[in-house]
Amino acid sequence: MAKQPNYYRQIIRTLQRLEKSHPTYNIGRHLSTALYEYNDLWGVSDKELLYALEKYEIELNIDYPHVDEEELKEIIKGGMNLERMFDEEDD
Repeated sequence: MAKQPNYYRQIIRTLQRLEKSHPTYNIGRHLSTALYEYNDLWGVSDKELLYALEKYEIELNIDYPHVDEEELKEIIKGGMNLERMFDEEDD
């Protein structure tokens, strides 16, 4: 029999990742932003809470500015080679 996921621990780990990746944001900001669609948290399951936090984490990481100069250069270089990449896929 498969072991049931422990959503509570996964929520804690997600919050720890958020703390590490965005140390200037407090936990209230993370929770408020991740759960802004919920009017009342009383009946929200741990599974749903985890989903909302993970969705928020993904969105935050997509929107977060890239400050590493080398990473930016690689992104720009990749964008300049898109046409070549598409041509290789067609072959």
